[in-house]
Amino acid sequence: MARPGPATQAKRNRERSKQERKQEKEEKRQLRKEMKKQREDLAADGSDPDLLGIVAGPQPSLLD
Repeated sequence: MARPGPATQAKRNRERSKQERKQEKEEKRQLRKEMKKQREDLAADGSDPDLLGIVAGPQPSLLD
């Protein structure tokens, strides 16, 4: 039975980039989790954070 050849540099690079992508995804997940927690904290007082700063009625003209 033949033995497989040594690992190539290309394979090492692929594995390294795969690990980096995995790490980036995990960091993004943590960031989204923290942002969700902050939004929940803001919404705890009963106001919708998406509607903060919006004034009812006619909106000012963008041309002025």
